[in-house]
Amino acid sequence: MSEISVVAVLDDPVRRRLYEYVALQPHGVSRNEAAQAVGVQRTLAAFHLDRLAEAGLVSVSFRRPEGRTGPGAGRPAKLYQRATTEHQVSVPPRDYRRAAELLAEVVDVTGAEPQLQRSARSRGAAAGRTARRQAPGEADRELVERELADQGYQPYRDGADTRLRNCPFHVLADRYPPLICGMNLALLEGLLTGAAVTTLEARLDPRPGDCCTVLREAAPASKTN
Repeated sequence: MSEISVVAVLDDPVRRRLYEYVALQPHGVSRNEAAQAVGVQRTLAAFHLDRLAEAGLVSVSFRRPEGRTGPGAGRPAKLYQRATTEHQVSVPPRDYRRAAELLAEVVDVTGAEPQLQRSARSRGAAAGRTARRQAPGEADRELVERELADQGYQPYRDGADTRLRNCPFHVLADRYPPLICGMNLALLEGLLTGAAVTTLEARLDPRPGDCCTVLREAAPASKTN
């Protein structure tokens, strides 16, 4: 299936809502769960989920349900989860990924990480100032999560932490983990500074399947006499 065809699969509003729900979950999603989440019938959800799987936008696995008894209780449930593949469309074709890989290689080879992090921190601060200017009264965490969602990080709550389901630079992060993780951290630090958020702090805390950074409640400032 061509990249344009893959993206066209998301043109249907129900299918797009199903994809967005599945993509945000840390676990495989059953047809029943997906149908209830977006408010459609199970058969309709199954049809659209299978179309997403055919397009490679979600992956499929099977797992036997726990705690169920009776006829058919042992039948494996079909579960859907966000696929790790990436899709980009440009008409006419442009190869920005290759350019990004070349630039990352140059930064890595020349040891220009400090300059990259400085630029990332500056870019994050600019985004933070804009976000705060547009929503001056919004609570710190909600403002930061909204901005990160707009940038494709897919933030979600994990107890007191805000974790990021997606790394927008996933391909580069696989090839240059310290470089890209350091850049992500600098972006988040800049975002917090620009938005005047002092209640949160960005930390490196890699977790399989998530971005390498996490937002945690900032430690209270120590009092000095």
